[in-house]
Amino acid sequence: MFGARPKFKSNTNLKFFYFLSPFLVTAAVVGTIGAGGAVVAAPFVLGAVGFTAVGITAGSWAAGMMSSAAAVANGGAVAAGTTVAVLQSVGAAGLGAVATAATASGGAAAALALKEALESAAT
Repeated sequence: MFGARPKFKSNTNLKFFYFLSPFLVTAAVVGTIGAGGAVVAAPFVLGAVGFTAVGITAGSWAAGMMSSAAAVANGGAVAAGTTVAVLQSVGAAGLGAVATAATASGGAAAALALKEALESAAT
């Protein structure tokens, strides 16, 4: 019948839902904050370490990374697809759709892991 409520054989299904509900709400809030924070912070963090829209900042951590490992390994050039190349691309052009989704997922996972670690340390 349309609009009828589902019938439960016992109230154990409802007890499980009410037990799980606070965890789900907390996880959703923490995950959302972590995801949003990571996406917003990514351009600022990249700029702070030297990956900017105009190139790699002289004397920065990014310049050291580029000059030491990446360029030496490739005869003075940075190979496409390396960490330095990807970070410079993101620093110059910003996060694309896939990178935004990956950053948000990573931020949410990190926030949930931190929440779990803090809760287990408190007990």
